Amino acid sequence: MKPKPSALDSLADAARQSHLGRDQPARLVAGLLLVDKPRGLTSHDVVGLARRALGSRRVGHAGTLDPMATGLLPILVGEATKLAPYVVGRPKEYEGTLELGSETDTLDAEGSVTRSEPLPDGLSATRIEQAWRPLVGGYAQRPPAVCAIKQGGEALYRKARRGEHVDPMPRRVELHALELIHYAAPFVVFRVRCGSGFYVRSLARDVAERLGTVGHLVQLRRTAVSPFSVESALSVGLMRRAAAGQNEARLRLRQALLPATTACCWLPRLWLTATGLADARHGRRVSLNAVIGDVPFGRGPAMLLDAAAQLVAIGRRDGDVFRVVRGFNLG
Repeated sequence: MKPKPSALDSLADAARQSHLGRDQPARLVAGLLLVDKPRGLTSHDVVGLARRALGSRRVGHAGTLDPMATGLLPILVGEATKLAPYVVGRPKEYEGTLELGSETDTLDAEGSVTRSEPLPDGLSATRIEQAWRPLVGGYAQRPPAVCAIKQGGEALYRKARRGEHVDPMPRRVELHALELIHYAAPFVVFRVRCGSGFYVRSLARDVAERLGTVGHLVQLRRTAVSPFSVESALSVGLMRRAAAGQNEARLRLRQALLPATTACCWLPRLWLTATGLADARHGRRVSLNAVIGDVPFGRGPAMLLDAAAQLVAIGRRDGDVFRVVRGFNLG
């Protein structure tokens, strides 16, 4: 389950050698930053810091981390913000700690204790693994009351904090793998690999319930957003120095910006002929005769590139043409 730093580092190193790794005018700054978010900051805080550090208003994150959580936060900049739907949906890996015996109103250490229950007699690592085994693969998960899911056009956490009753509907989620790292009562240290929309706080509650008690998450670290690892991420300290105007920090931050093609590197790559390039840039359908490469058979997304391997568009095959679903102006 652990990411392979060598492969990911090679990917990052190759990307940084591209033209997006060089200093550019602010209007052309675009790409992906991998940031190691510390505890206490919101994802929006990190986005604001990146805007000041890079001098760009077009900045967004690809997958919220709670203030309590630490670890990998992908930040998209400039034209690369259009790639958010593709990055958000990637599998994610976390390491967390569940404390059994007490539950909080937020299901994590930021909340207030609402209930306490004794631990079951004879609880062991084997019993814990047996309890969560049926969840692996996927299950109907009830999100926390304090979450960003919207109901009636308003985030549920706003309703919950006003004291309104919130009862989120269960949603099918993907749980690819769940591994026990260590158990020392009342703490369960685990590693999880899951799909998009998965709440590890809810997993902590659900595992505790299956053990016959209650629990809450006391520590969470996102270690990967496939195929990117937190081991390749930048520190917030560097971003703060860049935001404060330190030239060396600004240069390092700009050099660490990965190109848009790396942000969605798992998609097939197709090169455009001159005719295909003109059609893609105008949002017109691109004939299969105007692309070079291994054309996918399905309707999944593919990168459409110019001769310099610059991302021009994301397209989906529709019969004998590619339909442009996202266009890019990377200068």
